[in-house]
Formats: sequence, structure tokens, C-alpha cells
Amino acid sequence: MKKEFIVAKIEASTDGSPYIYVSFKDPNEYLKSGDKQMNPFGSNVMAFNSPEDLMKNLPKAMSNISNMFGGGAVSDAPTFKVTMKEYDDLKIKVGDKVVIDIQRYEQNDT
Repeated sequence: MKKEFIVAKIEASTDGSPYIYVSFKDPNEYLKSGDKQMNPFGSNVMAFNSPEDLMKNLPKAMSNISNMFGGGAVSDAPTFKVTMKEYDDLKIKVGDKVVIDIQRYEQNDT
């Protein structure tokens, strides 16, 4: 199976290990960096126009509290953990189009 993605995020490991995390998005869902965000506080923070609006959406806001503080809710974007050497060899950057090819590996024990 081959599928096209766009490199959405590249992050260093937070524990100091020599790994890089590369996240991908479907090209149809990817927002270009030139597009404006609707919320000036970032995409993980909910905006409310009135106290009534806040109370109405409080359960949703509470369920997303980890996102508001930069925590990680499970993302549906495929993410690969690669070594620094693999990352250097790939020569990719955010916004690049890539193709991921998934094949089933069959091992014959003889």
C-alpha cells in the first residue's frame, strides 16, 4: 500500500535521546503555514464568546485540557521515530510531500 502524506511536524525527543519524531498529515487535511489560524492562542485552545457559551461547551473543554497545555492527546497523524542519521539521510522538512509504502513482510523459516 502506498499513500501520499505531507510532513506536518518534526520534533526532537523530549527525553534527550538521539531520536527525531516526524509526523505526517493527509494532503487534504494539511494547512499551509501561510493560512491564518482562527484562534490567536493556537489550535489547541478553545475560544468562547460569552459565559453561557463557556458553560455549554465546558465538557468538551475539559476533555481537551491536556491539549491546551501542550500535552499530547493521541493524534491520528502517523508519526515515525527515526535516528538522527536516518533524519539527515532523508533530508525532509515540514511541508515536503512524501510517499509511505507499507508492505507485509513474510519470513520463511527453512
